[in-house]
Amino acid sequence: MTTPLTHPITEDDIADYLGSNPEFFERHAELLAAVHLSSPHNQRAVSLQERQAEMLREKIKVLEYRMMDMIRHGNENVMLSGRLLRWAASLFGIADAAALPAQITGDIASRFAVPQVALRVWDVMPAMAQAAFTQGVSAEVKQFAESLSEPFCGLNTGFEVTDWLSDPAAAASLAILPLRGLADGAAAGPLIGLLVLASPDSQRFNSAMGTEFLERIAELCGAALARLRQV
Repeated sequence: MTTPLTHPITEDDIADYLGSNPEFFERHAELLAAVHLSSPHNQRAVSLQERQAEMLREKIKVLEYRMMDMIRHGNENVMLSGRLLRWAASLFGIADAAALPAQITGDIASRFAVPQVALRVWDVMPAMAQAAFTQGVSAEVKQFAESLSEPFCGLNTGFEVTDWLSDPAAAASLAILPLRGLADGAAAGPLIGLLVLASPDSQRFNSAMGTEFLERIAELCGAALARLRQV
């Protein structure tokens, strides 16, 4: 006499059984050809082997796309590194130290397609104390700069440093880079200024972006501008 199952077999039970007993399909190989599934690409039915082949092709296609992305990003990084090296070489050739701030902001705007760039340096030599690149630096700005251990990237929420830009209203996102002079055996040199990059695109500089490239820019600027410092 048969009795109804107290706990009916579920799809999960079947899946667990087949996963634990792969030899099932060896004993019943005819099922592999007999089972037909719907193809995701059209309405025709395909065999289990064909469906597996389609899934493998899709996985391979995804891997190919990822590989292409890796190659593209690698090429972009090589190009950026080359641009950075050429820019560093050009900074070495500037004899007039007072011309460096304007040269740096102009170069960053043109070489790296940044819509607005501003720069301020403090504790400079007395002969440069009244230069434009030293003006508008409050105690609060210096305190903010001291709090930055790495570049800040994010939305412009009314930062005082936007007053240094030619068009503060057009600065939707910002990258604010602390500049440090040459280190003298220490982990980091003295803080000497701030570099501000601005864009009307609110996502150009965002809090999720990596800052390694910006850090390299800050290091180059800090090393170049160390010539302006009062010794």
